[in-house]
Amino acid sequence: MDLSNAFPFWEKLTSEQRQRLKEGAVLRTVKAGAVLHQDGTDCLGLLVVCSGQLRTYILSDQGREITLYRLFDLDICLFSASCLLRNIQFDVTIAAEKDTQLWVIPSDIYQSLMEESAAVANYTNDIMGSRFSEVMWLMEQVMWKSFDTRLAAFLLEESLLEGTTTLHLTHERIANHMGTAREVVTRMLRYFQSEGMVHLTRGAVELTDIERLTSLRNA
Repeated sequence: MDLSNAFPFWEKLTSEQRQRLKEGAVLRTVKAGAVLHQDGTDCLGLLVVCSGQLRTYILSDQGREITLYRLFDLDICLFSASCLLRNIQFDVTIAAEKDTQLWVIPSDIYQSLMEESAAVANYTNDIMGSRFSEVMWLMEQVMWKSFDTRLAAFLLEESLLEGTTTLHLTHERIANHMGTAREVVTRMLRYFQSEGMVHLTRGAVELTDIERLTSLRNA
């Protein structure tokens, strides 16, 4: 993937700025499960996903996780370049959910482009606003939606992402995505199974009644 496809401000950069961006960018390939960024002290650089899938999540002191958002083809991650985010303390972990190819833009290079170009600065602010909107939406879901509704939504989203109704997910992994205990997930999935909405096997959840799950998600 050419970098010009990833940045809508590309045509507004000078030839020197484009060259600086191209020369500084490092193409990396990471395996599923690899942790790319773990806390606010790590200023890895701006991540641009070429192909694959990344997960951004937070980790509590007790070791409980909750997914904030995912990143897919052509998505850009700012939180990996924490030194760009002045006065923002927001420690996240970024890991590859699938084998992923990505560009890493050094923070100092991107910082200089932000200072030189209003188009880059505005684009960066738009991304930041979008990411915080996703986090606020998640908070609203956790605070105001019942767990069965959230679980139905999660299963349907995973089915759409993977293109299958058979999801190879452990209860522990689902719990990590949703910020809850494995036992809570197991109890609710067993209820879903008793209602005919899913079928459970070891390490997998088969969605057997999409219509009812959709109704529950929209409740």
